[in-house]
Amino acid sequence: MIEARELRKSYGEREAVHGVSFVAETGSVLGLLGPNGAGKTTIMKVLTGYHYPSSGTALIDGMDIVEDPLAVKRRVGYLPESVPLYQDLSAAEYLDFAADSRGLEGAGRRAAIERSVESCGLGPVYRRPVEELSKGYRQRLGLAQAILHDPPILILDEPTTGLDPNQIIEIRALIRELGREKTVILSTHILQEVEAVCSRVIILNEGSIAAQGRPEEIGETLKGEERARVRLKAAGEGDRLDARRLEALFARLPSLRSASELREDQLCGVFSAELVFSPSSQEPGELLFDWAVANELKLLELERRRLSLEEIFVKLTSEGGAK
Repeated sequence: MIEARELRKSYGEREAVHGVSFVAETGSVLGLLGPNGAGKTTIMKVLTGYHYPSSGTALIDGMDIVEDPLAVKRRVGYLPESVPLYQDLSAAEYLDFAADSRGLEGAGRRAAIERSVESCGLGPVYRRPVEELSKGYRQRLGLAQAILHDPPILILDEPTTGLDPNQIIEIRALIRELGREKTVILSTHILQEVEAVCSRVIILNEGSIAAQGRPEEIGETLKGEERARVRLKAAGEGDRLDARRLEALFARLPSLRSASELREDQLCGVFSAELVFSPSSQEPGELLFDWAVANELKLLELERRRLSLEEIFVKLTSEGGAK
């Protein structure tokens, strides 16, 4: 378990992380999302003891990162954004070195190396020099050293960088499996990765938490994000609906913020549109039904649409987004 408490980190006069607090439970995968410079890597470096916080602290399995940094490092596996590999070593020699640095000995050492090699798919390149490895295999080797000592905490910075699609699927499956028993934090720019792997997400913007929770929870808490797709036509027989008339009728629809993707279907006089509503005490479905009846329209189809993770990310991290 990880508990961050009002973490702050400054570089000179620039504060890169502003009072960040969150909890990552055991048996979960927490994703850190944010644009470049949002503070993701800085938070990870603080949690691993690579950097000290300027103020605040974090507990790693109950151990304080400031008061007991060595004990914290023993319990953490870390894959940094730029994997620190020794070019003149083979993959086998590098993992031997990592095992030495972790104090692994005897049969347990051999089993740990074999397990990490198999989990990360390093068998084909195990005896090859690091300098000859592709970027994808180097990334796998970095992940292998992170899980080598079977730590309860894993902190992974862009773990699928440089991997091909098949490798990405394999590593995501490994992270999901690790997340069943460990506490895993990963940062990524790939929104599909969060949806595929993470049980919770924190969206960072300019060093602060813009939102956190499950993606669907974040979407629910955003203001003014009630959306619906509709298809409608005139209710009266022989009464034709056209775009100009429909736009005029939309102006009478309570709480409607915008109507887009307005188009006429192949069936003459049947229109579809994407609608965005402002916060209201009345559900969009009720509003649309009452409005359609009042304006002699027939509501053929109504689909409530939640924000996608991509739309949430853009909203919260763009200029003027939530802080």
